[in-house]
Amino acid sequence: MSEFNYDDVTRYSLDDDLREEILRKQIECTFIWGPKDHWAVGVLMTYLWKDGSFWVSATSQRKRIAAIKRDPRVSVVVSSHGTDLGPAKGITAKGRAIIHTDQATRDWFNPACAAVNIPSPGKLQDAFARMMDTERRVVIEVVPEKWITFDATKMMMASIEAWRK
Repeated sequence: MSEFNYDDVTRYSLDDDLREEILRKQIECTFIWGPKDHWAVGVLMTYLWKDGSFWVSATSQRKRIAAIKRDPRVSVVVSSHGTDLGPAKGITAKGRAIIHTDQATRDWFNPACAAVNIPSPGKLQDAFARMMDTERRVVIEVVPEKWITFDATKMMMASIEAWRK
């Protein structure tokens, strides 16, 4: 049996600077929470990466809001796919969600989220931000506590090196 194998891929984690670059460049994540029946649920969401936290938004009647109030432990998954960094780099952050209901948070988040979704400034971007500013809208901050990352480029380079030997 070869001493080189893929049983332990933890050595192929992302370097911190590359993880940070992916988080800044990507705009879409899978947000995962635990509902009452303990069957994990995830949805795709636009996110902002700011001050070391993920920021997403939903309306208060969404099931995920009640679930977060019961148990704030969530996960956020981000891929490098679609960025100029190429595919096959993945990030999972395990963290705790904080629900913000204050207008001050919505005042900075809504325009920033609109700018991510509609990169060209103007009437459409402004309208998007205004449509998000509703009474039921909350902003969810996810503070990462643990990172699980993977860089397939590192794995491929190590594989090539092992094959050469």
